[in-house]
Amino acid sequence: MKKHIIWSNRDLKLEDWEDSFEELRTCFDDEITEDEKWNMVYQWNDEYLEDECANLNIPVSNGIICIADLGLWNGRHSGYKDCGVHNIRDCLIGTCGDYVTWYVDELGDFRCEDCHHDGTNYYTYRAWKEGVSPLQMENLEWKIYCGKATRRDITRLTRKLGPDIAKVYGWKVRA
Repeated sequence: MKKHIIWSNRDLKLEDWEDSFEELRTCFDDEITEDEKWNMVYQWNDEYLEDECANLNIPVSNGIICIADLGLWNGRHSGYKDCGVHNIRDCLIGTCGDYVTWYVDELGDFRCEDCHHDGTNYYTYRAWKEGVSPLQMENLEWKIYCGKATRRDITRLTRKLGPDIAKVYGWKVRA
């Protein structure tokens, strides 16, 4: 399945940044060490995350729920989090992993892979649809928590965020 990567700190390669190092060579008398290069790559990549947050300043009227497939020390578990936010950019913070990738898949779902010492958490971010009651939200959250929510349950009460994101970047995804 095709992924439209928004931001990632996974599989960074020094050679991908060589043009930037070449520009810096004129500013340094000494050669830049590999450790210094890696420090710069991590700093620059983190700055790109700030840029993506600015790009994804997209308000969502009814709030966002994060549906999770958690890889924990004691196995895989279902979970959710009412993000408490009304803007897509706010989903690009608050992960627990060492390596994170946010992307939109070709089906139009906004997702995250969050790798940490116990495994990988997979998140899908969705917006609550207009007119969904607090009781309906609570019932869906309970089904997700129990691992009994179906795709139909989720799509009945929430909508994809990927099409909103795809407009920013000019990607083609299913609505």
